[in-house]
Amino acid sequence: MSDREMVSSLLDELPEYKLDMVMAYIQGLLDDEAEDDAFCEKLYQEYQNDPDIHKSDSVTIEELASRLGVRLE
Repeated sequence: MSDREMVSSLLDELPEYKLDMVMAYIQGLLDDEAEDDAFCEKLYQEYQNDPDIHKSDSVTIEELASRLGVRLE
């Protein structure tokens, strides 16, 4: 049985007066996702619009470790 099917089965057993709590919880989960997505999209757009010509430069992990004075083993 999938998680979705298990949730559906549990909802069938839940008393009617508790459904509003379940609805509020599920709505909160969905709202968090939308907020997270909006935040990530904002960061992505800021990165895309950043005029810094070096924004996509990269270094190897070894070079970064060397710059930071970290010894790799």
